[in-house]
Amino acid sequence: MDYDFSFFLAVATLVTGVVWGGYLLLLKAQGAQFDEENEPILVEYARSFFPVVLIVLLLRSFIAEPFRIPSASMMPTLLIGDFILVNKFTYGIRLPVINEKIIELNEPKRGDIVVFRYPKDPAVDYIKRVIGLPGDRIAYYDKKLTINGEAISQVSLGRYQGVGQGEDMTGNEHLLEDLTGIDHSILIRNGAPSAEGVYVVPKGSYFVMGDNRDNSNDSRYWGTVPEENLVGKAFFIWMSWDWQNKGVGLDRIGTVLK
Repeated sequence: MDYDFSFFLAVATLVTGVVWGGYLLLLKAQGAQFDEENEPILVEYARSFFPVVLIVLLLRSFIAEPFRIPSASMMPTLLIGDFILVNKFTYGIRLPVINEKIIELNEPKRGDIVVFRYPKDPAVDYIKRVIGLPGDRIAYYDKKLTINGEAISQVSLGRYQGVGQGEDMTGNEHLLEDLTGIDHSILIRNGAPSAEGVYVVPKGSYFVMGDNRDNSNDSRYWGTVPEENLVGKAFFIWMSWDWQNKGVGLDRIGTVLK
């Protein structure tokens, strides 16, 4: 069980529902009619907040959940200060708090941008791109990917120009990587050390990496992501705010992620 925001939402929903529902049952047992003017203050608050917290709980648990990007690990796709929406039902419907899957739907695809609970500390959410699927053999040497023996194409787009809180990424090599049919941008810092090796993805797990390859704490360092740790698929930037750049990034609002 995770004691996160969903947990407190569920508790708030339960408490306000019990208080309001219990009061109505008490009135019924006494043969009394509901009178808003004589309603106890505690019941009034419960009646007001119950539908609000219930709707928020349902939306966050089963439809979409907002997240803010706090680091540069997914640059240039996601910038520090981007606010994203994560689809909570793409990979199946899970009960809130206990995270038990009750409906099987889709499985992650190579190239998906996923939010997941960090395997070494499930209380922390991470966001990375799915590189390896169950059974895949991933090799990473000299800052280049090989998947199941196939070298992944990288085309240079020149030098990256960072802005705001990502300005220190300026000068990194900006590449377009073809992840077996999924084109996306990555950053490489030539000369910077990075983990290398061959990784075999176990059943029920996924190998993930950040698009900012030399500034990402990902599967190269701590292993794969178990399927049960998946939170959802990132799909949309609904707000972007970087106080070191221009405040609200109007040009990023509405961006569909791929």
